[in-house]
Amino acid sequence: MTASPLRARIVRQFARPSGALGWLAGWIMAHRASNRRRNLWTVDLLRIRPGERILEIGFGPGLAIEAVLAHGAEAVGLDHSPVMLRMAARRNAAAVAAGRARLSLGGPEVLSPALGTFDKALAVNVHMFWSDPVAKLAAVGRVLKQDGELALTFQPRNAGASRQDTERGAERMVADLHAAGFAEARTEWLPLNPPAVCVLARTPVR
Repeated sequence: MTASPLRARIVRQFARPSGALGWLAGWIMAHRASNRRRNLWTVDLLRIRPGERILEIGFGPGLAIEAVLAHGAEAVGLDHSPVMLRMAARRNAAAVAAGRARLSLGGPEVLSPALGTFDKALAVNVHMFWSDPVAKLAAVGRVLKQDGELALTFQPRNAGASRQDTERGAERMVADLHAAGFAEARTEWLPLNPPAVCVLARTPVR
């Protein structure tokens, strides 16, 4: 009987990890095989090239940031959690020290021209936590270069989640991307249990 409330508290930490339970959520994200596969798969779908500037919203423990850097690109990341900031900075300490990775607190609402523009952007299991996803996607679109690309990945983590949950998530992401002005949305699927989906779209027409 006592495990259920504790589990609920841990699950809530995945939205914005904080404190000791937040650190535990980050450790799970860093080590869970499905989470690692989702992140690496999303980075691979973007076909990142050396020298590109890549933005990640909600970097968590820094798995995708690490993969972006392995492609020879520059990584800029935003996350609302100080716990995740410390964890991701530790994982990518050499790149942060060298100026190849820049990690900060916040979300799309803090994006500004001061950060420069980006070739590509990604967000993995983040879209479903946004209160105003269209506005946040539009903010990302404003800092992407012309013909830039955004990848949104989603795998439902609720109890009893199914392919239908993933399909509904994909439909929401496509609709929000179109509402934010993005074009050429396409979906890719990763055979997990339940499956993950990535919706990729091009920069809004200016």
